[in-house]
Amino acid sequence: MQSPVIFLARHGTPDWSMTGIRYDIAPGPPLVAQGEAEAARLGEFFAAHGVRKVYASPLVRALRTAEIAAGVGGLPVTVVEDVAEYRRDENDDAVFARFNPFFLRVWGEAATSGPIAIVSHGGPVRVMLEKLGALPDALWHYRRQCDHQNPLPPAGAWRISNDGAPGAWRMDLQFAPGAIVPYAPQTVAV
Repeated sequence: MQSPVIFLARHGTPDWSMTGIRYDIAPGPPLVAQGEAEAARLGEFFAAHGVRKVYASPLVRALRTAEIAAGVGGLPVTVVEDVAEYRRDENDDAVFARFNPFFLRVWGEAATSGPIAIVSHGGPVRVMLEKLGALPDALWHYRRQCDHQNPLPPAGAWRISNDGAPGAWRMDLQFAPGAIVPYAPQTVAV
């Protein structure tokens, strides 16, 4: 059995000017040309890291990102409601309650099939990273750099792995289609 790897990715840049439609129910806003280009770069990253399968939120911005990214490597895409954007009636605990069981199922799948990607949204990715124990300093480092205080840019991806110890998740932002300052823990001299 290999050490599982899951990439939690965010959709590419959507058409933020579409203010008359809801962002939390399908279809939501589509990707702009920049978002499609970001998705293609994400696909190159997935291919280079041996991703075997891609799961996606049903909202068009995430689904289209997944389709473009998966297309680079000829991978299948499966739509999963559990990884969709926050709904207006949800808080962090509700998002985690629907996302985490799916994440754990995919974790088991990745142990036998190889790396798997989940293309979701910034809010649900943030919730998963926080609940899995990502360093708050690292999350805020990226949230200050990314739009809407997301912990990753459009079409960015965090790598989640584990050395086999229960709860010993390793998480780091592995891909950003544009320039971003990587997190470096601060050391204090004593």
